[in-house]
Amino acid sequence: MTKQKTIKDPVEIEGIGLQTGAKARLRLKGSPANSGINFIRTDLANKPLVNIASLDPDILGSKERRTTIGEGSLEIQTTEHFLASLAGLGIDNIVAEIDNVELPGLDGSAKDFAELIKRAGPIEQDAPKRVLKVDAPAWCAAGDAFLAVFPDEDFKISYTLSYDNPELGTQFFTVILNEESFTKEIAPARTFCLEAEVAPLLKKGLGKGANYDNTLVIGKNGPVKNAYRFLNEPVRHKVLDLIGDLYLLGMPIKGHVIALKSGHRLNMELVKRLKNKAFDKLRPVC
Repeated sequence: MTKQKTIKDPVEIEGIGLQTGAKARLRLKGSPANSGINFIRTDLANKPLVNIASLDPDILGSKERRTTIGEGSLEIQTTEHFLASLAGLGIDNIVAEIDNVELPGLDGSAKDFAELIKRAGPIEQDAPKRVLKVDAPAWCAAGDAFLAVFPDEDFKISYTLSYDNPELGTQFFTVILNEESFTKEIAPARTFCLEAEVAPLLKKGLGKGANYDNTLVIGKNGPVKNAYRFLNEPVRHKVLDLIGDLYLLGMPIKGHVIALKSGHRLNMELVKRLKNKAFDKLRPVC
């Protein structure tokens, strides 16, 4: 029997949000078995709590370039890198206190979050791990993007990235998720954008905390003022984002996820479908 996990010791980290540029401190604490993943906004009155498994599927959503949970003033932005770390290291129960609207961006990957969790000391709990076993296919599509999940005994992701850009082109990456594969193959992959996207994003008020160190800015000759950690780092980061978004289910899944050009919005559509347990027919939901 695989058991649930939490962390032994409180730990914290601070940094600025990639999109808002707002400074935030994230503090992690252990939590009892079956309590799930809980965020607390310590900067708001009454310190409201958000349990991700209890979120209404209809309020799950994505803002441009990041995933956001909650609604109204109770928002937590850019959750995907942190949630991917919890999923990758098998953490089922934790309290994450955050004192601003957006999680720290750190180096633009999940590496620092994973190292923080390891430093906190993951420990097993006396309760069986809850898993969502995909028992029938579910899928959604939008334009030329596609996302599906099929029954499988492992959690496997196969992702195809395709850009009309000579530097990025088409990239493919497939992985069976476990602690080793996440730590070595996925966690270090950083967020990215095309050089031509920088000015429009800044004009929209995004990327206030982004720089050439925490974001791969892809120019015609590769990353600007930076270098790839993997030759296919962009597609690996897309897998990282997808892992984090799917952990909004509140538990790991057993299934093979196949993605083509999927982003946060499409990822959220699949999460909503799985939360509603709509496995009855193979049909689009968006």
